[in-house]
Amino acid sequence: MVATTICSASPFLKNAKLLNFHYSDSNPVIKKFLNKCNTDHAEIISTRRKEWNWVLKSSSSSSSNNLTNVVATTALELELESASDVVRKFYAGINGRDLASVEALIADDCVYEDLIFPQPFVGRKAILEFFEKFNDSINEDLQFVIDDISTEDSIAVGVTWHLEWKGKPFPFSKGCSFYKLEVVNGQRKIIYGRDSVEPAIKPGETALVAIRGVTWLLQQFPQLAERF
Repeated sequence: MVATTICSASPFLKNAKLLNFHYSDSNPVIKKFLNKCNTDHAEIISTRRKEWNWVLKSSSSSSSNNLTNVVATTALELELESASDVVRKFYAGINGRDLASVEALIADDCVYEDLIFPQPFVGRKAILEFFEKFNDSINEDLQFVIDDISTEDSIAVGVTWHLEWKGKPFPFSKGCSFYKLEVVNGQRKIIYGRDSVEPAIKPGETALVAIRGVTWLLQQFPQLAERF
């Protein structure tokens, strides 16, 4: 091992020359030393090769399974619609009053929060009933228009939007929404949604005063937080 360590080999011999040590390729001591280095080096390479082959052989089965899983997952991802396309279809169904197409995009146990309502709508049936009432309350000329939508994630989508009446912006109708999706029976479906809509009354800095007042109350009476 000492010979192998020293002899990695030419740097040692080069330094020997620079230091004016007596050096000759014909010197039998040097030849023996070099032969020892080459033998040790070959043995190390051979041993490492055997170890590596054993690792590859022992892991080939699990690697094959992992590769199969990766290929299957990739193939499924390629077949599925993107999350953003599902959300676009959701808005198109609402605009077209086509609740049958909307139903196909919503998971059975979906939870939908519209923050102007005190409680979320839980389950596909409750959500569809809400949208049916929504459609009955407004004219078909009022349409959702997507301003921006995220496309990078396969399970979460953010959207900013506004309403238009016959192609013109509707007042106090800007909003942003967030959706989570999961794969159900080979199709991406919405399992959670939240809408936050522009308020008709904008308190401005008064809102900061209100927040400050509520914060002070909670500091004085922390038990009030349990009522929220």
